[in-house]
Amino acid sequence: MNRTTLSLIAGTTALAAVTAFAALDSPAASGAAPGAAARLPVERTGLLCPAPSLSDIADTSYTSFTPVTKGAASDGKARLQAADEQSADGPADPSKGKGGKGTGKTADQPVLTPKAPGTPVTGDTSGAEAPALIGTADGRFAPGWTVQETTEVAAGTGRGLQGVNCTGADTEFWFPGAGTAAGRTDYVHLTNPDDSAAVVDVELYGKDGAIKSSLGENLTVKPHASEAILLSTLTDQRQSDLTVHVSVRSGRVGAAVQALDDKVGGDWLAAAADPAGSLVLPGIPKDATDVRLIAFTHGDDDADLKIRLASPDGLITPAGNETLHVKSGMTTAVDLGDVTRGEAGSLVLTPTDQTVPVVAALQVVRGKGDKKETAFIPATAAVGARATSADNSAKGTTLALTAPDGTATVKVTASAGSEGGSPVTKTYTVRSGTTQDVDAPVPAGLKGTYALTVEPVSGGPVYASRTLAATEGGVPAFTIQTLPNDRGMVAVPRTEEDLSILQK
Repeated sequence: MNRTTLSLIAGTTALAAVTAFAALDSPAASGAAPGAAARLPVERTGLLCPAPSLSDIADTSYTSFTPVTKGAASDGKARLQAADEQSADGPADPSKGKGGKGTGKTADQPVLTPKAPGTPVTGDTSGAEAPALIGTADGRFAPGWTVQETTEVAAGTGRGLQGVNCTGADTEFWFPGAGTAAGRTDYVHLTNPDDSAAVVDVELYGKDGAIKSSLGENLTVKPHASEAILLSTLTDQRQSDLTVHVSVRSGRVGAAVQALDDKVGGDWLAAAADPAGSLVLPGIPKDATDVRLIAFTHGDDDADLKIRLASPDGLITPAGNETLHVKSGMTTAVDLGDVTRGEAGSLVLTPTDQTVPVVAALQVVRGKGDKKETAFIPATAAVGARATSADNSAKGTTLALTAPDGTATVKVTASAGSEGGSPVTKTYTVRSGTTQDVDAPVPAGLKGTYALTVEPVSGGPVYASRTLAATEGGVPAFTIQTLPNDRGMVAVPRTEEDLSILQK
């Protein structure tokens, strides 16, 4: 074959590729609109789980679950294994240098390996040496892959139940609700899943604005490594209500804040939903004894928000807390007390006039006296097509659903149990402006733990959260995870090959 023929073939191939791209990006020659994007199962998912605890008496379980998804690949695999490097001396202290010191150890054995979609798989560990985990799933295991990390700490700082959904890597995170006050021990955990180092800035905003410190700048997280940064090492100021902003200069990381208290337990504070003018914080426990709202806006304008509670009977305004003024660049907090008064509830924040993007979270306390426990509810995105919750039990699980803008019908499916049981599905109607703690289905013949999938069928947007509860030594231990879309599906533009351009 001569060079001219090769050049012609190469040119034709390249032109065909360009033509296919043009068909994707432009209307058809006939003037008809291009086809709507198809929604297809994702083919690969990555998740990052922070190191669970610094307590020697911590017991941690991991639960992995992938819902059965129509159209998913017939093969694939999922693995969850230790990050290659952990700080040799525990959490990083930025005042002692950037990046921390790694052990260089590699854990080849996965913590757990799922066997098939539709059935949860569990793994466990104990003590203070458990590392952060990096997970990947592809093929049939990728759509909606969810991993829950749940830790029980019997005594000491942060005692109680701590839970977090392992999340994907990103480049920006907001955490309203952290603190550096006396008695608080809060860490921001950063995990890098990639082959190159990530460079990260950690900024703190308090009641008077940005807290100036160079110690949170240019922090290096090594490849396949994790760092836990103690917030009190970034500033000498001791404040009970802070907003933490994690921004990545290069690379990407997973991030979560572990908020621990000497007296009222603690929990993981997951990243809040992206700044928005209206926010929903779903699933305040009906027996909450104290609820605190923390909000922040980073723009040039102040935000004025209307506060409403979506109760079982509709939207109501808490007496004495009708509105909240959030000054630009400053963290604002307000005590709402026992706002739910024995009924299910979700907080709905909307602008009173001008729309200004805001981030927000709730600090929720259950119990009284020296038997208090704490959890957090960050503002969250709607369920969308489907949300997934792993690690549920027959008696300790509460599923909260709220439909702030219109009545919705929701299908909830309990998976098979990790050690046995058959799936069960129930359908619920959530009236507009209300919150329901639904009687979530439990697998028939349940053995072990199980997963819940939440799928809106019709009506307005639905927001959801799941509470796990267990009484330990008289303390009402609990943890709350919001349930945004599990990102099991992705929109793929329709394309078609059009070689007619070669004939012109």
